[in-house]
Amino acid sequence: MSKKKESLSSMAQNVKIRDFCGKRKIFLVISLCLIVLTLLASFIMGVRISIEFKGGTIATYSYEGTVSENDLQKLIADTIEADVTVQLGETFTGENTTSFTASFSLDKPFSAEMQDNLLKELNKQYPEGKITLLESNDIAPASGKVFFIKCIVAAIFAAIVLILYIAWRFKRISGWSAGVFAVVTLLHDLCIVFGAFVICGFEIDSVFMAVILTILGYSVNDTIVIYDRIRENQKLMPKAELTELVNISLSQTMRRTLRTSITTVGAMLVVTIVAAISGVSSILSFSIPLIAGMTAGCYSSLCVAPMLWVTWKTRKKKA
Repeated sequence: MSKKKESLSSMAQNVKIRDFCGKRKIFLVISLCLIVLTLLASFIMGVRISIEFKGGTIATYSYEGTVSENDLQKLIADTIEADVTVQLGETFTGENTTSFTASFSLDKPFSAEMQDNLLKELNKQYPEGKITLLESNDIAPASGKVFFIKCIVAAIFAAIVLILYIAWRFKRISGWSAGVFAVVTLLHDLCIVFGAFVICGFEIDSVFMAVILTILGYSVNDTIVIYDRIRENQKLMPKAELTELVNISLSQTMRRTLRTSITTVGAMLVVTIVAAISGVSSILSFSIPLIAGMTAGCYSSLCVAPMLWVTWKTRKKKA
């Protein structure tokens, strides 16, 4: 045990100890400003909800040659008088035919007459494209609501399990409070992801849920690593002050957290650049919010969760 204490002491001397706790008010104000910015962007720019959640129609067309995604979106929107999202598809094997999908919501059914009228306008705009309607599917709003409710229930269940696990795993340092602040940190990260979707104009759809689930696992992993280091240092330095203990633990884990985040964000940045050059918007709606979530997860693991926990423990001690 004495050798372990000596090794920890030498490790603490080799690592530059940064005063994280002394700047915790600054860190928390930055997080609060980001959350307020997200809320303002939601009210000012509006939230685009996919027809997967609000219901609507998905029509798939085939065409030959090349078309412009923006021009198609404008033409269909003007023809049927609705907000439209167009996504180019894949080229059929062995043919020069490609597909594109138009998603929109109407107050009335997408009747055969409307389908014929839209098809005429498309072929008028692209006479050499030989555009044909492959299929048209209506999505009921009820099915989208059920899917959304299931996702929310799954997230709440995951949060409860997380609180219980951290409360049991780190009962020596704080118990349930560590789990609660880990979940609060996750909510902070998810708010940043939501803000990225709103600011970039992406729709809230199944991709949004995929990003959320990815960030849930990524962010909590960093937070648990930091909690674990605090617990280890508490055993080896039982007489250390709380702020000193947290500062040493964060300083020791900062390089590891930053390197992991830089590696993963760098990989997603490459994917984003390639997708932007190729014009694949479906990948951009996943990679850009994921980059924002990973960055927020790195920041919150170092500067939000431990700071909230220190603030709670300090006030509880004074009380």
